[in-house]
Amino acid sequence: MNENLDKVKTLALDLRNGKQFPRSPRETLAGYVLAARAVDKCRADLLGWQGEYHSNCPLDQQWLKFTGIDYGAFRSFVATGATDEEVAEWIEEQAKKRWRAEIVVWNNQQRDRRLSDLTPELQEFMEDYIAASVPHHKVVYHYFDIYDIEEGRL
Repeated sequence: MNENLDKVKTLALDLRNGKQFPRSPRETLAGYVLAARAVDKCRADLLGWQGEYHSNCPLDQQWLKFTGIDYGAFRSFVATGATDEEVAEWIEEQAKKRWRAEIVVWNNQQRDRRLSDLTPELQEFMEDYIAASVPHHKVVYHYFDIYDIEEGRL
């Protein structure tokens, strides 16, 4: 294993075992929701520790599209073994320049998204996913709830 992957290994979560989970989509990195979760999944993917998680999934792509960051460039930087602080600095340098208010509004829109706000294809997928992954006594009010309930944060 090269030196960079050794660094990644010290930072990565092992998502294969169901005992560790990526950070909540609500948690911010460099001021953006979804970014910290994307980093966690990317690190795990680099090591083959992703389990059922997918790096560059539709959730990650929402954040990448908003920031204008290319996934390949993001993955390459994370693969250097960069810490969260270093990734945050890189994101701030690479992201499309926006007023802070634009980012805050986007973050809140993401936090507030309901299932009915998703594309028809994603709604259909989530219908089955929720039935299989979320305990029946839990109610999903927002899109991010799915992940926080499934991963034991709600």
